[in-house]
Amino acid sequence: MQVPAILVLEDGRVFHGRSFGARGETFGEIVFNTGMTGYQETLTDPSYHRQIVAMTAPHIGNTGVNDDDPESGRIWVAGYVVREPARIPSNWRAQRTLEEELVRQGVVGVAMPGTRALTRHLRDRGAMRAAISTEETDPERLRERVLASPRMSGADLADEVTTEEPYTLHPPEGVPTRFRVAAIDLGIKAMTPQRLAERGCEVTVLPAGTGAEEILATEPDGVFFSNGPGDPAAMDGPVAVMREILDTGTPLFGICFGNQILGRALELGTYKLRFGHRGVNQPVRDVHTGRVHITSQNHGFAVDAPTDGPFDTPYGRAEVSHIGLNDDVVEGLRLLDRPAFSVQYHPEAAAGPHDAAELFDAFCDLMSIQHAQPAKS
Repeated sequence: MQVPAILVLEDGRVFHGRSFGARGETFGEIVFNTGMTGYQETLTDPSYHRQIVAMTAPHIGNTGVNDDDPESGRIWVAGYVVREPARIPSNWRAQRTLEEELVRQGVVGVAMPGTRALTRHLRDRGAMRAAISTEETDPERLRERVLASPRMSGADLADEVTTEEPYTLHPPEGVPTRFRVAAIDLGIKAMTPQRLAERGCEVTVLPAGTGAEEILATEPDGVFFSNGPGDPAAMDGPVAVMREILDTGTPLFGICFGNQILGRALELGTYKLRFGHRGVNQPVRDVHTGRVHITSQNHGFAVDAPTDGPFDTPYGRAEVSHIGLNDDVVEGLRLLDRPAFSVQYHPEAAAGPHDAAELFDAFCDLMSIQHAQPAKS
């Protein structure tokens, strides 16, 4: 049975609704997601660790929940905000309702009529700390606790979401093994190594704290750095590891957090976006071809890089390869003198779109070229 619930933002804005999911209290940075599909993939994306996610699509839960679509082994969002939950799911793949899954995993949520007003507020004021509670009835007392909760800026969260032990994905039956890839799990989505395996890659997924020597001991043809939560400015360890990989000339590919880590490895800065990019409808332009991809994104930080042409780095020349059309944010980096590139968005894109899936082919092409010539030192 649903009970009253309140959502309190750190600037004092209060929203009232009914509980959706587990009862209790939760704290985190509140952000909004503009996707009209893929709510199960959103909930299980480790990049949402310690965030309360508000969905802008008005109906959530229509297709229920299944055991095939999660992007990880659990729900990672700190809390969930929806306008109108589906009363009865309708899909042949559904195994239980979304609310049943939220209750099962202890995720506190709220269903409320003001999600549009909330989204407009966050666009104007920016992402901020918040809390959902079915227990505290005094908004000001709850706000005091919100103000005492940790900020996302400066947060190093990769170790909280990474795999505890390495594991390996092999190409599916009938697909020959062409390459060995070492994937650094900073909060990896399950579909990413699967997309690589489909292309003939044997993918060894390694914990976030794995050192360069251990990575190279797997004798990879390429190294991949995944998406993940937190502030890239706090990730000195992975940045140092990536620099060691770049020194070897091993082909390198980064997605989302991996793009920000590459930026820092190239001695570029990063900064926090006002409200971030989260959804499956983000337009990105390839600087060289002019082609526009509609992309899936989930990030609150970005790389600060020159967009007017190639620039110098400790690893030779580099360039911004992709730019977001909504706000001109850097959406990709490419080294011109070494086999390394990254994008800020998600080409694996479950539940879609799939415009950028060819980037996995580009990574395989880099590894193919590297087989034919000595690596640069």
